[in-house]
Amino acid sequence: MAYPSLLGHTWEAWNWDAAAKSNAVELSSCQQAVYFHTNTLLESEGSAGVRGTKGFWYGEHYWEVEFTEPLYGCSVMVGLGTKEALLHSDQIQSTNLLGMDGESWGLSYKGSLWHNGQSRKYTEAFYDKSTVIGVLLDLNSGALSFYLNGVSLGLAFSGLHKVSRPLYPLVSSSAPETELLLGLRTCRLMSLQDSCLHVISQSLSSQASPHSLPLPRVICEQLSSA
Repeated sequence: MAYPSLLGHTWEAWNWDAAAKSNAVELSSCQQAVYFHTNTLLESEGSAGVRGTKGFWYGEHYWEVEFTEPLYGCSVMVGLGTKEALLHSDQIQSTNLLGMDGESWGLSYKGSLWHNGQSRKYTEAFYDKSTVIGVLLDLNSGALSFYLNGVSLGLAFSGLHKVSRPLYPLVSSSAPETELLLGLRTCRLMSLQDSCLHVISQSLSSQASPHSLPLPRVICEQLSSA
């Protein structure tokens, strides 16, 4: 299977969240580049993560993460999770931060998938500099798939449409001086409700609260995370 068809997709403007990261994570000024464990004086800082600024309730979303340095160490991961997903762990043995519990789903550069503390083989390990991992999240079917340099690795997880909270992009690393760069970010709205929510969210000012609108509570919560 080849590069995903992004027909009907539009650009999404989200970045890594400076307010939702481990202390062992640094961001570039544009909040698209992530630097892990930059303090070389510390022997170990555990496993550190950072969350995207936008949570997804509906539609189809695709984003890419580029590894700008060769991969090494116990764990470097790409995935997603709820707002409750851990962003740091000091447990040296529990280095696979994404998927450590039921709040996140992750792909390790060693080729394994992690969720709810359990792992399974998914693909061969990838180590090379400039490797690009694509993440395709379809919240209509609940499917999560990954792409390696534009080639589909197949279905990774299913049932994510049953999660009753927004899902956010996540990356993590336990290796010193890991560098990851956020690339392409797109979405496709699959229904009239999706389109309406998108239009409302784009129309709200940064100071306006969706909860002030005469809408059902669940709709306001979706708009708050959009």
